[in-house]
Amino acid sequence: MTDWIHSHTLLPDDGWMLLLALFGALCIGLSKSGLAGTATLNVVIMAKIFGAKPSVGIVLPMLIVADFMGFLINRKGGSWKQILPMIPAAVVGVIIGWFMLDHVDNSTARIVIGWLILSLLAFNVVLNRRREQLLELTRHRTFTWGMGFVSGVSTMLANAAGPVMTVYLLAQRLEKKEHLGVFCRFFLFINLFKLPFSGSLGLVTGPSLMTNVVLLPGVIAGILLGWQILKRIQQNAFENVLAWLTAFAAVWLIKG
Repeated sequence: MTDWIHSHTLLPDDGWMLLLALFGALCIGLSKSGLAGTATLNVVIMAKIFGAKPSVGIVLPMLIVADFMGFLINRKGGSWKQILPMIPAAVVGVIIGWFMLDHVDNSTARIVIGWLILSLLAFNVVLNRRREQLLELTRHRTFTWGMGFVSGVSTMLANAAGPVMTVYLLAQRLEKKEHLGVFCRFFLFINLFKLPFSGSLGLVTGPSLMTNVVLLPGVIAGILLGWQILKRIQQNAFENVLAWLTAFAAVWLIKG
């Protein structure tokens, strides 16, 4: 079985690596159900197995499948209108990330994104303590555009925009169901938008798509597991879990 997988996919001829890749796929599903910090665990795992740049193309189709599933599960929360203010800046960010992908070392990009995420988490802590003084800042279009731009660049360079978007949505203090609905809609749009750019760089190929087929059960299992977990978490616990997972993932991204 592992011989067939090795000859038709980009997976190494190693059973342990296959299990690790399936765990990475599980993290994709968990992240798209709402546990966004696990997305960065997937970034590090897939980069270690396939290499930093190839992993961007390998992961993208699985993200899109997970986005569709996440949207179907959370379609009653949030609306498409809520992501519109971020879209122009995110699109610009994707295009700039596409130009940068051939010129910026991926390990450097991950370190920069990791520190940025930690900075945003620190900002969110300050925001929670001084909400009245800083509330207008989080509602200003410059904040929205800035977060949209950072999400676009980081998702194109390393598929690492999940924690960035999580910090942005935590700052908005949305109810859990609304948070998940907006999150899923944003990434369904942005990952579909990214697909032609990744294809033009040769990152999405026949063998990479076969790799997706092998790993897809992990994605589906992660979505279903994460959905069950989040159904049982209260709002405050939900926000705390997201913040800690995001911080852990950012540190791993820096050290990865």
